Amino acid sequence: MISREVEAPLRRLLRGFPVVTVTGPRQSGKTTLAKTVFAEKPYLSLEDPDVRRMALDDARAFLERLPNGAVLDEVQRAPELFSYLQTRVDADGRMGLFVLTGSQHFGLMSKVTQSLAGRTAFLELLPFSVDEVERAGVGLSDLDAMLFTGGYPALYDRRLSPREWFPAYVTAYVERDVRQLLKVQELETFQRFVRLCAGRSGQIMNLSALATDCGITHNTARAWVSVLEASYILFQLRPHHANFSKRLVKSPKLYFYDTGLLCWLLGIQEAAQLATHPLRGHIFETFVVSELVKTRLNRGEQAAFHFWRDSNGNEVDVIVDNGMKLMPIEIKSGETLNRDFFTGLERWMALAGDRVASPALVYGGPDNHVHKGINVFAWKAAGKALPSSRTSRH
Repeated sequence: MISREVEAPLRRLLRGFPVVTVTGPRQSGKTTLAKTVFAEKPYLSLEDPDVRRMALDDARAFLERLPNGAVLDEVQRAPELFSYLQTRVDADGRMGLFVLTGSQHFGLMSKVTQSLAGRTAFLELLPFSVDEVERAGVGLSDLDAMLFTGGYPALYDRRLSPREWFPAYVTAYVERDVRQLLKVQELETFQRFVRLCAGRSGQIMNLSALATDCGITHNTARAWVSVLEASYILFQLRPHHANFSKRLVKSPKLYFYDTGLLCWLLGIQEAAQLATHPLRGHIFETFVVSELVKTRLNRGEQAAFHFWRDSNGNEVDVIVDNGMKLMPIEIKSGETLNRDFFTGLERWMALAGDRVASPALVYGGPDNHVHKGINVFAWKAAGKALPSSRTSRH
């Protein structure tokens, strides 16, 4: 089993909260993580109809059968349980009683927050990061192979190929979740919408154009994007508010959490096709931004990133706002460094002045070094471009 970086923050939070809620996409390893940390406690999945029926029919009796707590998996299936959990943990007073897991973000978080405010901490678990597979000795030395495979644990634990696994994953989980959340009837139209989103990963999102291309209304497109966000398929990166006396782009950028799923949705059949694929740069940018998000979440920190682009097309791919300072990160898929890679960073740094901290460039090559005060990171070290929130304040 590949160890997860987020295990240490989870164990730490269990010492200070009676409940910890772990969310993330389906099949990202939440159950394995919870069972590892809570090996001595019962495990119950609310996906099981019998278990769910017991929890819904008599929640108080259900919890009384778990005197020392438990792992409760996929708790979004029985949200009525949360109020009873509040009463239970308040009466007990012990820390580290329950680990809850769920694969829906927004609805679950709001319900848990309403019922368990102050009683639960939250962690998010995404598929494997490069650091995790490297440490386990199963990392992929070739960048295109890494982009094509992505980070879902099943592709490493079971040695399945992406072409074998992703069709079943999308059918069994993504489409089922969509039916539960939105009652989508036209599944074929939704499938086309997801593929259209894949073609826009790493790019500015134009919701109206997306809706038109799919033949749906603007409001439907907005709702479907929200469902894909809630299911941890994609996320949006908002533009940074600092204008530096320039007119800024206001629309968000769209990113998928996993490039393996992204490649499958784009119809890429093998890693070798990525070398000349017209969207390779956007796929690589998606990979790096996702690695940055994983790095923050695996530390138990908030993954709050932005991008910067003005009306003249000047852009920095990621801005990390640390309060008083701004950390710019530029992303280039090329394997060989050239001067043009640094142009956008240098232009932005001149505008930002003394607000700049630890500028970085992540590229598709193999070496880490420093170039004129800019830290350069190889693709395998993308997560290391991001200092912890504690060190980045200094």
